[in-house]
Amino acid sequence: MKRTSWVFTVLVAVVVAIGTIVVSYLPSGAQSLVGKEELTMLTSPDYPPYEFYETKDGDRRIVGFDVDIANYIAKELRFKLKIAESDFNGLIPALQANRVDFVMAGMTPTPERQKNVDFSVIYYQAQDTIVSPKGSTITKTADLSGKRVGVQLGTIQETNAKKIAEKVSGIQLKQLNRVPEIIQELKAQRIDAAIIEDTIAKGFISANPDLQFTSIPPEGPSGSAIAFPKGSPLVEPFSRVLQQMKDKGEVNRLAAKWFSASTTAAAAEDAQAPAAPKGGLNLDFGRILPDLPFILRGIPLTLLFTITSVFFGLIWGTVLSLLKISGIKPLAAVADAYTSIFRGTPLLLQIALVYFATPQLTGYNIPALLAGVLTFTLNSGAYMSETIRGGILAVDKGQREAAMSLGVPYWTMLLDVIFPQALRNILPALVNETISLLKDSSLVSTIGVVELLRSAQIVGANKYIYFEPLLFAGLIYYVLVMALTVAASNLERRLRKSD
Repeated sequence: MKRTSWVFTVLVAVVVAIGTIVVSYLPSGAQSLVGKEELTMLTSPDYPPYEFYETKDGDRRIVGFDVDIANYIAKELRFKLKIAESDFNGLIPALQANRVDFVMAGMTPTPERQKNVDFSVIYYQAQDTIVSPKGSTITKTADLSGKRVGVQLGTIQETNAKKIAEKVSGIQLKQLNRVPEIIQELKAQRIDAAIIEDTIAKGFISANPDLQFTSIPPEGPSGSAIAFPKGSPLVEPFSRVLQQMKDKGEVNRLAAKWFSASTTAAAAEDAQAPAAPKGGLNLDFGRILPDLPFILRGIPLTLLFTITSVFFGLIWGTVLSLLKISGIKPLAAVADAYTSIFRGTPLLLQIALVYFATPQLTGYNIPALLAGVLTFTLNSGAYMSETIRGGILAVDKGQREAAMSLGVPYWTMLLDVIFPQALRNILPALVNETISLLKDSSLVSTIGVVELLRSAQIVGANKYIYFEPLLFAGLIYYVLVMALTVAASNLERRLRKSD
């Protein structure tokens, strides 16, 4: 009996081991119902409660209504969910470049968008509202005549506002990248009203009691759906799961969880905030204290980006400068043309081209941070090349002639004699370029890199405030720049003493 039991135990162990080995060698898609083990979702996490960052204690997890729905779909279809971010107006270009598998950002399937991407079934229906100052007489679309109206760039609200403008004369539209910017423009009285989705407007109204909102009838397509690249095989299975969620009441449950919680949290924060004195600045830095670790976590990424870009930009700028002074006309012409192109086009345009065009041209899905470093290296190299060239030419020709008369090889002379003197001459200019890169690093936030400024903007969007997190980020930038300036001054002083 004991022998039989022992043999049975061994056989079970062997079967389990073989099964484990076989499963490990199965194609990864066999575990997933969509053919891929991992899918990437792109979103714009500055749109609470649909999607936003959980910022307390420095956490960098994107949460919200859309994220919960995506996680539910991932569980049903058995794939691992990866979440990436971008500005709203960069979502569809990312799909067209096949950088991601799908987009969830409260996006409405308008006819214009359907020409470029495919959509799932509608999973949530919201309504547009007119947000205006408290006591305003603007309560319907006809009241917008002759008014300045703010909308978020690339959204269905922008499309609907344009349709309203066709019916109501005198409307001046102002497109902005983010809803918090629209609210700030409204509070600063640079616009008279804004058109915002009701679920988003409720949170801002709770946090800003000096504003009001009124629902308006839809001007065209409405509702949120998931967007996919054209011809994506994911549309059918995603739509099937979404319909099941709607039938079971799961979507309504999640909507109640997030939309009511967002409004309640905003109202609670506003109630706890001390009232600002009349005639004074309405600033309350206490509201962002719990989120300071989140903002501070953007510093290492900002410094990494800056240092890496400066290092490779200096190398590339040196190569270009040598081509310019080589005396070989074709090489000098190429270097001059390169410098002209990169100095003559906006840096933001260069970032967008590198990030979105690289996958289409090469098939390589370049990460956002790498795209930023590459762009800044190419751009700063163009500027540094002129600085380095000027520094080399400023070195006394007698130094070169003396080295040549002593039989010093050309490259040895360049590295040991010319470059050290040129570097000393151009050090202030290089420091200025580094400072510019440090501040311009905020531009990579447009392609989803959560650096210092982007972190502050995320906190502002979550808290329904604007100035406080940005002022804190500005203070950090100033401290970093001052530290860099002091370090450069000390280095320059030591170089002078070494003469």
